[in-house]
Amino acid sequence: MEMFGCGLMPVSGKDPRVLILGSFPSIISLEKKEYYGNKNNHFWKIMEKVAGIDVSLSYNAKIRTLTDEKIALWDVVSSCTRKGSSDNSLKDIIPNDIPLFLQKHRTVKVVILNGKTGAGRLFLKTHPDFSIKFSDVDVIILPSTSPANAVYKPEDKISQWSVIQKYLSG
Repeated sequence: MEMFGCGLMPVSGKDPRVLILGSFPSIISLEKKEYYGNKNNHFWKIMEKVAGIDVSLSYNAKIRTLTDEKIALWDVVSSCTRKGSSDNSLKDIIPNDIPLFLQKHRTVKVVILNGKTGAGRLFLKTHPDFSIKFSDVDVIILPSTSPANAVYKPEDKISQWSVIQKYLSG
């Protein structure tokens, strides 16, 4: 059965330096109204190691700490139809207005795409001229934090995701 879904609103504090984009929230995340709400997703474990965000905190406390660390969260896709939570089944895609977000948040220095085949592929498809319009913003595709991405061990994901630290420190 195909389901229509609308995503989550962006999460951002004052003057974010890093914008992390997922593809579209999982069914669990949508039900909880939480980014990376699936307990098997490695996102929060990676953020604990990379940005010092205690994984045992409540969701609201994790978000507060994340935004205090100058990290914003959003997704490439605003709404779509799909079967299950797989990025491969996304159809009727309406992208989020990432350029508008960046115009309002000029402090963002890097857009991190959570996964090559999900956020990476969708971002490049929906924003093909991004690097021309935002030449001062780096775009980095990192391994998906999804539990479905078993190609990388958690420690390898942490190692690659550590690249965001250089954007947070100045």
